[in-house]
Amino acid sequence: MRPQTFDVQPLFATPLVRADLSAAITREQIEYVKSLKMIRNRDNLISEDLYIFRHPELQAIKDAVDAALTRYAKDVMGIEQDLVVTQSWSLMNPPGIGMHSHSHSNSMVSGSLYYHSLPDPVSRVFFDRNAMYQRIELLPVSDRRNIFNTNINVIQPREGEVLLFPSEINHMIEANGASEPRRAIAFNAFIKGTIGDYRDVSQLTV
Repeated sequence: MRPQTFDVQPLFATPLVRADLSAAITREQIEYVKSLKMIRNRDNLISEDLYIFRHPELQAIKDAVDAALTRYAKDVMGIEQDLVVTQSWSLMNPPGIGMHSHSHSNSMVSGSLYYHSLPDPVSRVFFDRNAMYQRIELLPVSDRRNIFNTNINVIQPREGEVLLFPSEINHMIEANGASEPRRAIAFNAFIKGTIGDYRDVSQLTV
């Protein structure tokens, strides 16, 4: 006997914010970030300095990122505490190079800012709900994939856009299929303020 009703509802959702910060990015800032010393990362190149938002030359970009994080804290997380950038760095993927699947430790929210024009074809970002190797993998039939059963969501970023997402989400960048390098700024953010309750002896100020 078939059920009389079959109503599927989401219990939880993973937020991904896409915000346009292009108005805060100048040609001079683009050239400044491109001029930063880069060193070899596991797959690609990463800036030697991992606190580039401390550079006064990038203050306007940092202010725009801070404003986006403030809105994320209030409108997405629904909290009173602030989100502040901890580390920030520049990335460059040469032709044929992507970024391995990873997540960010000691961080609550992570972000990728596409401050530079993106080469064509645009390398996409893959978000994977699984945090580790899956012993049993049940993949849905392709035409039956939906928000409840898909393991991976794919985003094609746009120039001037910042992506904000929970730091524990695994993500990777597909190989750069263009003849030009793919550039971005990445950063982590953590809460600042007081959490918990004084009388409940759970209060913590960070």
